[in-house]
Amino acid sequence: MNHRTESHAESPEQLIKNIQKLMDEVEAVVAKSADAAGSGLGDKLGELRDRFSSARTSVQGYYKVAKKKVIDGAEVADETIRSHPYESLAVALGVGVVLGALLRHRD
Repeated sequence: MNHRTESHAESPEQLIKNIQKLMDEVEAVVAKSADAAGSGLGDKLGELRDRFSSARTSVQGYYKVAKKKVIDGAEVADETIRSHPYESLAVALGVGVVLGALLRHRD
């Protein structure tokens, strides 16, 4: 198995691919174990395989919903900024001043 120790940001697509790869590896191990084990243990491993499959489906569904919400939010923000450019600039400036004051105050 490939264990990652570095901590860098991954795109959501890469994260989903990594989860899918991990689940495929787990399913392969479960399948090998089920073949090697008796029928009693094989039933438990089959149940575990079904749970992993449903978990994969759930993760993919959550990802699609989250991606749609992020895209919709970005579109709303873009529309708002384009329809009120000066107000958006003033808000951004105000947030920057407040953050700068807070960071300066910490030092």
